[in-house]
Amino acid sequence: MENFDFKSRFAESVFTDGEMKKRMASSAYAEYEEIVAKNKPLPLSLAHEIATAMKDWAIEKGATHYTHWFQPLTGVTAEKHDSFIEPDGNDNVIMKFTGKTLVRGESDASSLPNGGLRTTFEARGYTAWDPTSKAFVRDGSLYIPTVFCSYGGESLDKKTPLLRSVEAINKQALRILRALGDTKTNKVFPTVGVEQEYFLVDKSVYEKRLDLANCGRTLFGAKPPKGQEIEDHYLGKIKARVWDYMADLDRELWKLGVYAKTKHNEVAPAQHELASVYTTTNLAVDHNQLIMSVMKSVANRHGMVCLLHEKPFEGVNGSGKHNNWSLATDLGENLFDPTEKPCENKRFLLFFTAVVSAVDKYQDLLRISATSAGNDHRLGGSEAPPSVISMFIGDDLSEVFTAIESGTKYQDKDPDEVEFCEGILPHLKKDKTDRNRTSPFAFTGNKFEFRMVGSNMSVADANIVLNTIVAEQFRIIADKLEKAENLDDAIDYLVVKAIRKHGRIIFNGNNYSDEWKKEAERRGLLNLPTTVDALRHYAEQKNIELFERHEVFTATEVESRHEILLESYSKAIDVEARTMAHIVKRQIIPAVISFEKVVAETLNAKQALTLGLKNSAEGALIVNLSKGLDSLYTAVSKLEYDLSVGADIKCSKEKAEYDKSVILADMSKVREWADFLESITDKEIWPFPNYTEILNSVSY
Repeated sequence: MENFDFKSRFAESVFTDGEMKKRMASSAYAEYEEIVAKNKPLPLSLAHEIATAMKDWAIEKGATHYTHWFQPLTGVTAEKHDSFIEPDGNDNVIMKFTGKTLVRGESDASSLPNGGLRTTFEARGYTAWDPTSKAFVRDGSLYIPTVFCSYGGESLDKKTPLLRSVEAINKQALRILRALGDTKTNKVFPTVGVEQEYFLVDKSVYEKRLDLANCGRTLFGAKPPKGQEIEDHYLGKIKARVWDYMADLDRELWKLGVYAKTKHNEVAPAQHELASVYTTTNLAVDHNQLIMSVMKSVANRHGMVCLLHEKPFEGVNGSGKHNNWSLATDLGENLFDPTEKPCENKRFLLFFTAVVSAVDKYQDLLRISATSAGNDHRLGGSEAPPSVISMFIGDDLSEVFTAIESGTKYQDKDPDEVEFCEGILPHLKKDKTDRNRTSPFAFTGNKFEFRMVGSNMSVADANIVLNTIVAEQFRIIADKLEKAENLDDAIDYLVVKAIRKHGRIIFNGNNYSDEWKKEAERRGLLNLPTTVDALRHYAEQKNIELFERHEVFTATEVESRHEILLESYSKAIDVEARTMAHIVKRQIIPAVISFEKVVAETLNAKQALTLGLKNSAEGALIVNLSKGLDSLYTAVSKLEYDLSVGADIKCSKEKAEYDKSVILADMSKVREWADFLESITDKEIWPFPNYTEILNSVSY
């Protein structure tokens, strides 16, 4: 195994500030630093100097090409590679890369999702360098992180609105800090740490499953004799082959400057997790996209496939992506640090209750930020947060808020100690709060953990919403504080008002329980169990006004994203349904008929020998196979017919509603009969690997 020298190799493939400083004139680098710090436009002359330094460095790293790496509305990244080579007019070539090429590229804005913003013949779109995210070299190309917009300037990516939301929360948070007398803080920025769950399976079983290849999840699979019931996989010993993969993955990510830190087995068989260290939101989103890409390529090198679908296997836990979000200042302070006495920390209480208010007022947008056809299979399944948004804040903070609301004095308590036994083992001080893994949005000490995001999704959407809704609440607070005659009274009023008006969103109990669903309904909280239910709220006027007020989205951009989400939902379901029909008719039905023939021949042989056939196993099996086969054929025929009907529905809203109510019900019935047939068909005849074989395919 390769020894990894952190000091020399961490971020070795990244064009860091230190590398830039080495290769540029000191005055030029100082100008660049000021531009990034103050969010100013980049002059072309400076861009050219940066481009030259970047090109020379990339070529030294073995790069022959460059690409503007962007995040279109597909949820994954996109790239088009051009070489540095240009003719010199003397039958030779030169390596050229200019400032103009660095700061602007061109891509097709009609072939990528645009929600009707561009027609097929209106193809031009632009990519523009994001100087706040670092370029890197990978697989012989210089990757330049960029934004992506249409010819008319509308955002067609996830990075542009993310950067806008970061600026929005900075602007409004600084207003509050100034009103509180803070004149030293110059910048407030959200920080994010992402926990990424994933499955690893052997390539040999993956290649025999068309559903995994087409859809990222299994559309069929009878319950295996052993799933996750024994709970022996979670935090268990990592298998040697998986360990080698994880070690290789760490090294590749460290070279790219990704702060990969924690790795372990997750709950389900073949499921694992990687967590990264906190960094600025923009960088964290870029890093998570890199993590997903590198996970897949490294798995391929090890003869495995990395599955990032939210629910690859029915009956075992799906995969999520926990988005740990907080706010920091350029002075190194965490605005959500409660300190030892949160009841006396008015700044903390003000910022904290602002988040409580924002989450309650915009439950719909938070739910939408984690919505997809794949995540619908995961959310609410007693393995992930339910579709009802709520906040966990812990008993201590709840008691603080109760005291504030009632006007009584909070009695601060010394932390309890956990005593293991007498003797050498230490006594540990308890944290201020426990952890609640059932909560969609939990406060965990000095940050908020949003647990709803699916493993295959970009975390940009969740952070765009979080930043924007909190910026809006900060705006309201700043307006009040700037006009306040008595600052302390104004803060007290705002904190108490937030608790009384929006405290309904706080719930510290079991979010999986049926009792909570009834209680949430009594409180008036939204319950949006599916993507279609959630998307009905996206383009509401209050949401459009919110995004426009903070210049994160225009009304047109909101409408286009609404359209894209609806189309993506329907496309995902249609692909799954067509794949399901293909597998049933081309693989499952022929296999069951073959097995039926074998059983029938055995039955006939018994008859020829005049053996007693009453209550024979073969006879009962033939009956069940025949019944199952007929029922499966009827179910798949209905699915195919309903797919043809759905193909004629042109309205995206109507199509999504139809897919949710008709196609998914058809698919459920097809799966029910197919899984029944799997449970009674000879394993050697069944046409593809079963759950036991897949989940145990990486065996050492």
